[in-house]
Parts: sequence; structure tokens; C-alpha cells
Amino acid sequence: MGKSQQTFSKTEKEKKKIKKRKEKEAKKQERKENSNKGGNFEDMIAYVDADGNLTDTPPDPSQKVEVEADSIEIGVPKKEDMPEEDPQRKGKVSFFDHSKGFGFIIDSENNEKYFVHVTGLIDEIDENDKVTFELERGMKGMNAVRVKQQ
Repeated sequence: MGKSQQTFSKTEKEKKKIKKRKEKEAKKQERKENSNKGGNFEDMIAYVDADGNLTDTPPDPSQKVEVEADSIEIGVPKKEDMPEEDPQRKGKVSFFDHSKGFGFIIDSENNEKYFVHVTGLIDEIDENDKVTFELERGMKGMNAVRVKQQ
């Protein structure tokens, strides 16, 4: 008769595998029992109160406000509904380099600085001149164009 091929280390490894499998199965069963997945729908629902905050208590039906569907505006208001803005702006030349042909104008209303190029000039300007101008979108932001001295 031949000797058994099962050695001590092989049987120990097999015992460890079986033990590990049983532990894994026990953990799986415990997670399954303790999970609240598929729980009560009432526990998962949230309400919004009058201030816009999320809460778990339902709102009071006596404080319900009726809103007409026509009064709800979705999206951005049309351009024709917005008030017409005067394109002419006033400002002061903060810097102008005649050799390079550009400078900057500070708007008197909002103190924004706008780039101005010699091609956008109607009158000749120098530093500290009060000017009127219009804005136009350029490659790097808003540019002052149609610049005239006041």
C-alpha cells in the first residue's frame, strides 16, 4: 500500500480556507440582516419647509400657498423685457501710450478699467482726459471703442 499524499501542511491550509469561507459567509449574513436597504419609504422621504430647508416632518397643510402656473418663469428673461441700458459711458483716461497705441480708461460709474486701442479712438486723447465711450467685447474682455473727448 502507498503512503497518503495528504501532508500536515496541506490539511492545515485546507482547514484555514474552510474557516475563512465560514467567517466571510457569517459577515455577509450579518450585513444582510442589519442593512436598511429597501427599508420603509417614510424613513427615506424628505420635505422642504417654507424657508427652503430640508426636514423630516411634513409641512402644515394650513400654510399651503396657491401659485398660478403662468406666473412661474423658467429660464432667462427675454432681452426685450430687460430695461434698455445707455451704451454711452463716461470715464477718465488713466494711461495712454501714443508710441504703442493703447491705454486704459476708468469708468466713472463702476470704477472698472477698460482697454482702449488707437483704432477705437474718434478724438485724440491723453492721460487724465475725461471721455465718453462705448463698450465692445474683445478677445480678452471688454474694450472701449468710439472714444471721444468730453
